[in-house]
Amino acid sequence: MSELADIGLIGLAVMGENLVLNMESKGFRVAVFNRTVEKVDHFMSGRGAGKNFIGAHSIEELVKSLKRPRKVMMLVKAGQAVDDFIEKIMPYLEPGDIIIDGGNTHFPDTNRRTKYVESKGFLYIGTGVSGGEEGALLGPSIMPGGSKAAWGHVKPIFQAISAKVEDGSPCCDWVGENGAGHFVKMVHNGIEYGDMQLICEAYQIMKEYLGMSADEMHDVFRDWNKGDLDSYLIEITRDIMGYRDEAGEPIVEKILDTAGQKGTGKWTAVSALDLGIPLTLIGEAVFSRCLSAIKDERVQASKILSGPTPKFSGDKKAFIEDLKNALYASKIVSYAQGYALMSAAAEEYGWKLNYGGIALMWRGGCIIRSAFLGKIKAAFDHNPDLKNLLLDPFFKEKIEGSQASWRRVISATVMNGIPVPALTTALAYFDGYRAERLPANLLQAQRDYFGAHMYERIDKPRGEFFHTNWTGRGGDTASSTYIV
Repeated sequence: MSELADIGLIGLAVMGENLVLNMESKGFRVAVFNRTVEKVDHFMSGRGAGKNFIGAHSIEELVKSLKRPRKVMMLVKAGQAVDDFIEKIMPYLEPGDIIIDGGNTHFPDTNRRTKYVESKGFLYIGTGVSGGEEGALLGPSIMPGGSKAAWGHVKPIFQAISAKVEDGSPCCDWVGENGAGHFVKMVHNGIEYGDMQLICEAYQIMKEYLGMSADEMHDVFRDWNKGDLDSYLIEITRDIMGYRDEAGEPIVEKILDTAGQKGTGKWTAVSALDLGIPLTLIGEAVFSRCLSAIKDERVQASKILSGPTPKFSGDKKAFIEDLKNALYASKIVSYAQGYALMSAAAEEYGWKLNYGGIALMWRGGCIIRSAFLGKIKAAFDHNPDLKNLLLDPFFKEKIEGSQASWRRVISATVMNGIPVPALTTALAYFDGYRAERLPANLLQAQRDYFGAHMYERIDKPRGEFFHTNWTGRGGDTASSTYIV
């Protein structure tokens, strides 16, 4: 047994503790440190007892216990804590040593930190780690980016501990330079927001419109998990619907309807606005959590504002099939938008993203893992330059085949006053994306009327701009800035 550790980890909270147990189980020796050093002793005498760990009581001790090039991974709260630990670690490093941030960091911070750490002669990795407590222990999805020179040194560890798909391929590969890994993890979390909201809307429809019990919904989600919708989130929703509290009643119905969030969905939506990408579904998922948070205000509003009382008549089984199709079609839109955002970011930041590889990384271990992702990988394997998932033959056929069901579900929810913002905006995006002509011509006329912002003409070459003196009182001066 080597006296030195293969990797060191700072932060023995839930993710950190389970991740080092995963590493040790794959044959790696791990040095561990926690700011509250009592946690180190607790771990070494508890879950780490008798295993191949080194317990360190200072950062200096941790770093000195590592093989060269030293690899120090942080799993600490995003933000200032990461910067603070970088400053504490660097004095003990030598050129070529590697600092790794495995937290939910905002990618601009990773861009900045990579440049800074490299300027000091060290290497830096910012990596997304998805899968929660169970994934960290048994095999997460890992999305590393940063200093490319560091990848070869951490690859054996990361790929050994990551989840594996059917053919044994690891759900971990190099994403790109600087903050690319954390950007991809951010988009993953945004898609997670969207998937969860879509499932919640399906639940709301079944409960409020179809009048179904938790047991009946449990059976529906169980059946859905055997087909196209097979995924971790559908699987856990099935389990949640079947879970009873101490009184033998469905616990889901006793949970207060106010949702929390940690910010990654918001980051995704803001990045989309910055890059000009219509990420409408994830945006609605974020806003839905915000709306849920004003519970007291909604309770008051419910006593003042009125709408239709949901009432279903018809073939319940047929409608559930429609709902399944609507959910699947909306899911396609969510991923199409997420991939469009990654493509725009790659162009903006000079990253060379492997879109099929990203789908493979998401196939196992992570929260959005699903059979669906295999189809995305196949789409990009077939056409690496695919502009939008909706244009892939498989997804085109699936979404067009779901259209009638999708529209029936949306129509029924609108007429019955059931809020389904994610399902609705997904259909609106689909209709907008397939529209040869949108009413933006009128919008440009309005902008030119009040602000002389100019417009292009369909009978003139693209890139040639015009201004109209709409009132006869304006001059010939037009706005110098034209932003699409």
